[in-house]
Order: sequence, then C-alpha cells, then structure tokens
Amino acid sequence: MNKLSRKLFVRFSLIIGLVLILSYAANTYLLPKYYLYQKKINLAQLTATLERMDEDNLMDELPQVEQRYGVDIVHVPFQTNLDALNEAVISTLDRKGIRLSKFWITAESVAKLAQHEQVHKIFSQTKLKSSFLVTFMHKEDELYVIGESIAYSDETLHIVNRFTLYISASALVLTLLLSAWSARRILRPLAELRATAEQIAELKFSKATIRTGDEIEALADSVNRMSDNLERAHQELQVRNDNLRMFISDISHELKTPLALMKAYTAGMRDGLDDGSFVDIIEQQAAEMTRLVERLLELSRLQADTYEMTSFHFMELLTENIDKYKIVMAERNIELELELEEGIKQVNVTADRTKMEMVLNNLFTNAIKYASDGYIHCAVTCEHHVLTFRLCNRTGEWTEAELKRMWEPFSVAEQSRSKQLSGTGLGLSLVKTILEKHQAVYGAKAVGGQIEFYFSLPVTLA
Repeated sequence: MNKLSRKLFVRFSLIIGLVLILSYAANTYLLPKYYLYQKKINLAQLTATLERMDEDNLMDELPQVEQRYGVDIVHVPFQTNLDALNEAVISTLDRKGIRLSKFWITAESVAKLAQHEQVHKIFSQTKLKSSFLVTFMHKEDELYVIGESIAYSDETLHIVNRFTLYISASALVLTLLLSAWSARRILRPLAELRATAEQIAELKFSKATIRTGDEIEALADSVNRMSDNLERAHQELQVRNDNLRMFISDISHELKTPLALMKAYTAGMRDGLDDGSFVDIIEQQAAEMTRLVERLLELSRLQADTYEMTSFHFMELLTENIDKYKIVMAERNIELELELEEGIKQVNVTADRTKMEMVLNNLFTNAIKYASDGYIHCAVTCEHHVLTFRLCNRTGEWTEAELKRMWEPFSVAEQSRSKQLSGTGLGLSLVKTILEKHQAVYGAKAVGGQIEFYFSLPVTLA
C-alpha cells in the first residue's frame, strides 16, 4: 500500500469511526429527551383538542380519541379532597387495567386544576420499567386524566446501539473495501502519470494513455500536450545549438582567412618582401573583417530592435529599390521582368518601411549575384487583403537541405564561392530576422533550376 492509499484508508476509517461515535452519543443522550419531548407535544395538542369540545361530544368520542392517539383517558368528578380524588382516579385507572405503583395528585396540582390550569406530570414506575406521562385537565367539574405509558429507554437504547454497532462495523468494512478499490482505480492512472512525468524529466517524451472520463483524463491530456510542446522545444533547442556551433565554426572560418593573410603580409613586410602592395592588401582584409563584424552587429541589432509599423505604398518602395540596381543590372546584362497586378500601385501595406527596404536590398542583391542566364522575374500580387512579393532567377538545381540552410548565417551558395559575389553570407539571415519580426509568411522554392523567394505583408485596410 503506497502513501496515498494509506492516507485515504486512514481518513475514511476516522470519518466512519467519528460518525459511529456521534451516532452512539446521540442515541444515548439526545434520543430519550427528544422522544419524551415529542410525547409531551402530542399530549398537549390532544388536550387542547379536548378542551374545545363540548361536554356531550367529549363523552361520546372519548373511545375514538383514545384509539386514534394511542392514549388512555379516564374522568372522575373534580373535588379538592386529595385522598378522595386520588382514590377515585386510581380506582378508575385500575378498572381500565392501568395499575400504577407510584401515582399521586399533589395539593399544588389540585390548586392549579381548581384554577382550570393544565397540569403535566410523569410518574416513574420502576418495577414496571416504564413511566406514565399524564396531563390533568379540569373541565365542567370533571377531572380528565390523559395518560400514556412510556417504556424505559435504557434497555431499548442498549439494543438499538448494539444493532447500530453491528451495522456500522459492517458498513465500515464494506466502505473500506470500496475505498481501497476506488483508491486503486484512482491511483493507477496517477501512477502512470507519475511514470510519464519521470520519463519527460529524463527527456524521454512519452505520453500517458488514460481514459477515465474525469479530471484525471483532462490532466493526462494536459501532460501529453506538455510532452509534445517540450519535445518540440527540445528539438528546436537542439537545432539552435547545432546552428550556433555551425555559426561559430563559420565565423571562425570567415575571420581565419583575412587574419592569416594579414599575418602573412605583416611577416613579409618585416622580412623586407613588400613590393608596395602589402599595405593595401592588409587594409583590404581589415576592411573585409570590419564589414563582416558590422553585418554581425546589424543582425544582432535587428533581433532586438524595435519595429515601427506604419502604412506606406509598397510599390513606391519597390520602385526606389529597383532604380538603385538598374546600373548594376545593365553592367551585367541582366534583364528584370516586372509583373504587377492591376491596381497594385494604390495598395498600402503595414510594416516597418526601413526594415523592408533592407529585405528588398538583400533579395535583389542575391538575385543579381546568382542570376545565371541574365534574367530576373519580379511579381507583386494582392489577394484577401494580403500583398505577396516574389523574386525569381535561374541559378541551377537546389536540394531541400540547401534551401533550408540558406537562411542560416554564413550560408553561401556553392555556385558562387567567390568573395566578389558571395559576400558575407549574412544577407538572407537578415531577411529572415526582419520577416519573422513582422510575423510574415516567407520562404524559398526551387523548381526547374530556378529559385523563387517570396514573402507576404498585410494590406492596410481603410
């Protein structure tokens, strides 16, 4: 028996034991008083009924009243002589078969009766193990004696208490058995939940299968949802840790090359091998490192920066961005095809204009770098109050892993590892950070040797 079962067993036992003790005390001390109280009330009500009846009807209906109320009623002429009055009453009771060993109407009672007051008495009959509860009523010069025999309650109560004890003991055993059975049914799913929680604590994200139809099943469902959420969070954390390790490896690689070059050319200058270009090369590599650090700082700043959401014409921003790259595209013989939905120029979007300018800059820079056939396709559409931007160019075949990897820092397409084209590999990481801060839908698709970048922004409603 585990701790919870033991607690339930002890508590149920204490509750039943307390109920048994209270029942015994109530039967012993309160029940006799309550029983006598009820008898007195019944006699008082009967006496009030008899007082309202006239003399003739009263005499005629006495037998029916006795039978209906289960009492004995006798009457004798009222007189103030105590001995004569008591003798007459005792004789009349005796003729009805009521023989009392202790019975006497006192002078005080006679005085009250003379004033037509009711008198209530109880006479204990020790030998008969009973008491005689009686009410005296003086009406029309007649003394009415209305009495009821009450058996002593001690012996009866002893029998009742003993019977109650047997019943309570049986109920106690039955209750404890049912409690143990119920506790086992309750504790079995709780034990399963405990085992599931321990497995979750050990990063084994299992689930509990509990069908009880009550709060325990609801708790199990909550634990299962928690397990799923923790498993997803754990997986995401592992991915982030892997990305962090890869990021550290990549940044180490990116910084190692210019540092090695700077060290080599510095050593060459010390050895007198400088042909006049060493300083320029060192400055170039330092500038490269500075640019890399600035991009990293920019990426870090974008993740914590506050975004100012405003409403603006998206096509106005796009046109400004395209104009910046017209000369570069012309130098590389790249043709831009712009596909616009009708009325798109009047559409406003809600976003941070400055941050979205950075997104467009990075996407167009990538498209120009990797365009392999001198062709870039740009499309802007609007549907269901959502504006969608697409930018497509031909770069060769892409795998799903490469498409996923390209959003990570220092990810550079294998088609162009030259620093002249590839840059730092942080551009798409900046795009990802900005779009996620906007809670925008974004992504990249590769079909038939072409790659398409896209994102969506909410349209400003008037």
